[in-house]
Amino acid sequence: MMRYEENEKLADTTACAGVRADLKMCLLESDCCKKDKKTPRECLQANLVPEECQMLRNTFFECKRSLLDNRMRFRGHKGY
Repeated sequence: MMRYEENEKLADTTACAGVRADLKMCLLESDCCKKDKKTPRECLQANLVPEECQMLRNTFFECKRSLLDNRMRFRGHKGY
């Protein structure tokens, strides 16, 4: 995961912004985007990204899904 300095802030302050930024950087640094000159979307659709990016994609999905699930507001995240 990307680490941020104390005084460094993301321009995007919406929910899941940190995970989105980490996923974006992971995709842009992958061999698929660098060597093959494909877009991050093409790399994700062709499943040509490393396992770390796949896990970040899943985490981002879960984060976005939790925004829509009203039960999460009261019960909290599973496993915590």
